Amino acid sequence: MTPKRTTLENLTFDNRFTRQLPCDKTTENTRRQVNHACYSRVNPTPVKAPALVAFSREAALLLDLEDTACRSDLFTRVFTGNHLLPGMDPFAMCYGGHQFGNWAGQLGDGRAILLGEVLNRQKDRWMLQLKGAGPTPYSRTADGLAVLRSSIREFLCSEAMFHLGVPTTRALSLTLTGEKVERDMFYDGHPRLESGAVVCRISPSFTRFGNFQILAARQENDLLKNLMDYTIETDFAHLGPLSRTSYERWFRDVCEKTMDMIVHWMRVGFVHGVMNTDNMSILGLTIDYGPYGWLEDYTPGWTPNTTDASGRRYSFKNQPQIALWNLGQLANALLPVVGHPEPLQEALDGAIQYFHRRQESMMAQKLGFKQFEPKTDRTLTAELLNILESAETDYTLFFRELSRLDITQKSKKTPFPAFMEKAFYAPDQITPAHSGRFNTWMAAYGERLARDRISHKKKKQQMDRVNPKYVLRNYLAQTAIDKAEKKDFSGVWELLDVMRRPYDEQPDKESFAAKRPEWARHKPGCSMLSCSS
Repeated sequence: MTPKRTTLENLTFDNRFTRQLPCDKTTENTRRQVNHACYSRVNPTPVKAPALVAFSREAALLLDLEDTACRSDLFTRVFTGNHLLPGMDPFAMCYGGHQFGNWAGQLGDGRAILLGEVLNRQKDRWMLQLKGAGPTPYSRTADGLAVLRSSIREFLCSEAMFHLGVPTTRALSLTLTGEKVERDMFYDGHPRLESGAVVCRISPSFTRFGNFQILAARQENDLLKNLMDYTIETDFAHLGPLSRTSYERWFRDVCEKTMDMIVHWMRVGFVHGVMNTDNMSILGLTIDYGPYGWLEDYTPGWTPNTTDASGRRYSFKNQPQIALWNLGQLANALLPVVGHPEPLQEALDGAIQYFHRRQESMMAQKLGFKQFEPKTDRTLTAELLNILESAETDYTLFFRELSRLDITQKSKKTPFPAFMEKAFYAPDQITPAHSGRFNTWMAAYGERLARDRISHKKKKQQMDRVNPKYVLRNYLAQTAIDKAEKKDFSGVWELLDVMRRPYDEQPDKESFAAKRPEWARHKPGCSMLSCSS
């Protein structure tokens, strides 16, 4: 029997978070410190003229919604914040966090409002959250709104990351509010009015490290235990019923999920840009797409965040150690309930080893090996990355093109295979010394591949499954933003479509696989970005 088609009106809302955890007793939507509560109830702010920009059909299907429902006027009004469906119970979460290594106290959902939790036909739980739908008690001095440029970036990147196979929150829709929002893009004293927008994000959970940190900081230990129990039972049901060892097993699981996420970031060259503890998902999902970026040339110390330009705390190479530091802050928060530091420290020590194993396995996949052989492959990998860093070499294109190297074919000795040259940004940096170093590496790499005795075809298939051809480079996103700000949203839809198949050859979309053009090297939005939204 064909299941009844799901419409917006018959979505099943479960709302376990608000049913089982304590709510802020104050009902007014005023900025304040919220104690002894995990959330505050607050409604989205209605806007003047909601209009649909785009939606993700894949994310919609997680809610059992088809295209017809997503193109409806009701869909636009609901996911811009102008209409609440039966069963919705809007709220904003209370959490704290370390920002750039410093404790910031209460933060919370300052411009995000959760509409409720949907159970789909498979009984999967999906929280719906509007980003940019107005102020909450946690907005501090901000307005709770978002602008089109940052909303396009969040919408597209959420879905691009999913299709890359990176753990992530999802984006259901992107809408315009019909109102203007003032923002100073680079905090340089030149604000301007921009188009307001709202992204609907969905995730099994939006709980962050900071949700636990704020309760520990306030010594609300009974509530801390309550939240820990709720999280394990709701979001980590695979660990089984609560028992004496549940907290330790749960923390180990969080450590591994977090490190899995970081390994994927390193695999595709993604830099989050703001790895504060309030931006760390308890489920190990990429969350809060602000000043992110993909490596263009391989520069391990690069960060896309202008706020981080001097310290580079959140640079590409630092992401693993920052993840571990953040996990350490989470462990500190959980200690009042766990009671003993030893199991938490053991999990942190294990996370280091777990990351290195997963990172080495990932590099073996990127290079086309059957498995990582430490005796030879650590040196081989380190030398390759040093070579890439020594001359501006596109990270994405290099590994994608490397899969084409066929060691079974005898070829004339040239500085580089012709197909590799498209990965270089500055040909004048390819000196005879650099070429010689690279050719020496290529010879060692060829010998290593030969030992695995796999065909070129199988090796290429393996490499092309983990080395994407298409990533959401900042200049591509900015090009779509420039068009959208002129009311042309075709660029958003086209990028969304290209990023659905990042590992496939798409002959009619080759331009989207090109390295960053020179005009984009320093253009605002194409290189570094601020946290401004």
